Amino acid sequence: MDAPLVVVDAENVRRSAWPNLSKEQLVERCRAWAQAEGARLVVVFDGAPPEDAPDLLGSGARSADDVIAALDGPFLLVSSDRGLRERVSDRADRLLGGGSFLRQLGA
Repeated sequence: MDAPLVVVDAENVRRSAWPNLSKEQLVERCRAWAQAEGARLVVVFDGAPPEDAPDLLGSGARSADDVIAALDGPFLLVSSDRGLRERVSDRADRLLGGGSFLRQLGA
């Protein structure tokens, strides 16, 4: 059985707690979590990601929401953005809020 795919709406999650995590901190913690959970990870950033890596996507001229909405499912979406959650509800197996996910990451 394939490892579950977890798609993280980076900016939404980064800003779910104060102080905000840096992009690099979010990536580091997401990767550690995914490895521990045996999950495949895609972290989607508005604009450019903090590094060029297969588990990071930048949105370029589009929004991260548009990039996520174009992904094939099934996946677990990590975002508190209600509009995005509605857009992917037909493909997302599960939805997890950004603040809840940050607590799992120990942030």
